[in-house]
Amino acid sequence: MRGFGTYRRGIVAISVIVVSVFLLARCINDSGNKKAKAADEKKTGDSEFKKFAGSTVCAGCHKDIYEKHLLTEHHLTSAPATEKNILGSFENGKNAFVFDPFTNVTMEKRDSGFYQVEYSNGAEVKRERFDIVFGSGRKGQSYLSWIRNKLAQLPITYFSPAGQWSNSPGYPPHRVVFNRAITSRCLECHSTYFETISDTTHQLEDFDHHKIIYAVDCERCHGPAAMHVEFQSKNPDVKEAKFIVNPGKMSRERLLDLCALCHGGPMTKTKPSFRFQAGDTLSNYFSLNGAVTNPGDIDVHGNQLGLLSLSKCYTIGKITCINCHNIHQNENGTTEIFLQRCTTCHSRGHEKICKMTSQVGPSIIQNCIDCHMPKQMSHAVSVYLEGEDIPTSALMRTHYIKVYPEETEKILNILKKKNPYRQSPARNEK
Repeated sequence: MRGFGTYRRGIVAISVIVVSVFLLARCINDSGNKKAKAADEKKTGDSEFKKFAGSTVCAGCHKDIYEKHLLTEHHLTSAPATEKNILGSFENGKNAFVFDPFTNVTMEKRDSGFYQVEYSNGAEVKRERFDIVFGSGRKGQSYLSWIRNKLAQLPITYFSPAGQWSNSPGYPPHRVVFNRAITSRCLECHSTYFETISDTTHQLEDFDHHKIIYAVDCERCHGPAAMHVEFQSKNPDVKEAKFIVNPGKMSRERLLDLCALCHGGPMTKTKPSFRFQAGDTLSNYFSLNGAVTNPGDIDVHGNQLGLLSLSKCYTIGKITCINCHNIHQNENGTTEIFLQRCTTCHSRGHEKICKMTSQVGPSIIQNCIDCHMPKQMSHAVSVYLEGEDIPTSALMRTHYIKVYPEETEKILNILKKKNPYRQSPARNEK
């Protein structure tokens, strides 16, 4: 019996050793796999970054387009936070946002850079540096700060319609917040490339400070251009552009996919950010939400394509974004240009013309945009101004193109004041 007990204890000991060795080997293997995966991701990231040439290189052959694009909202949507790029004043009396009698955030220029500094009862509580400007500035401009290799949005934004500092969109009105994480999905719509150096499935990603291409620039819409530049430089006599994408020659579906990346509403990515490139099929990289049938459920900011898709211009006219927008140059405020594009389909000789023309006169045609694409409040771009408990929203043109009777009435009243001798259609009918 004693020999059997000794034998049994030996078997147990050997089993424990075998299981331990197996688990240790598995742990080492898993660790190795994770390291290999991380190395592969890093290697892939390196190769992705090397595919880009940078828009300044594009200027060598496309100087006119490049210089015009520098003034566009796409180009201005992100940049390093320099004195030139930061909107808003740093002058005493104009550089603070007061949350309550005891708390404020002051925008300060110090020897090491520009900072947002939280004060409580006059004592400094926290400060973070302006590192990146985010947003073109037409409606507003937010700011990002590096926290080691992560990015966070600062609590104070410059709100352009009011010409003053405000709290950042979506932030609480009476509390200072410095820790809102910025993910690669945010950066994907405000830049051409940010390299992620941590697991891309993790919400709080790490980014490489040195592998960044700011702005939505040439290569965001035309694809990485390093191979294109190399080939064309070596083959200057070849007139057909190689290794580059021309969105104007893409199918309607792929062109809309390209714009929908940032103007198609919320989407859940199924592959790492910045992998989608011009010409790709969006559904291969994102889980797309179902079609929205109620325009009231769509904010005027961020899902312009969703609104447009409900319009007859889209469903019947089959227009795309570039039928109305020349993204190579800044056309903000040039209403006459957009009117000309409207009249390519809506003019004499075409099926659909403005019914008000015969009643009001040709002057009504100068108001197509205001009548059919009025400005509406955005809930996404909405901030609290200092001392206010009700948020202030930015006004943006809806892309749901249709007849808005109340807007038409406003235009008719304006025209009536300019020409009081011309009666309104309603009075003519009487």
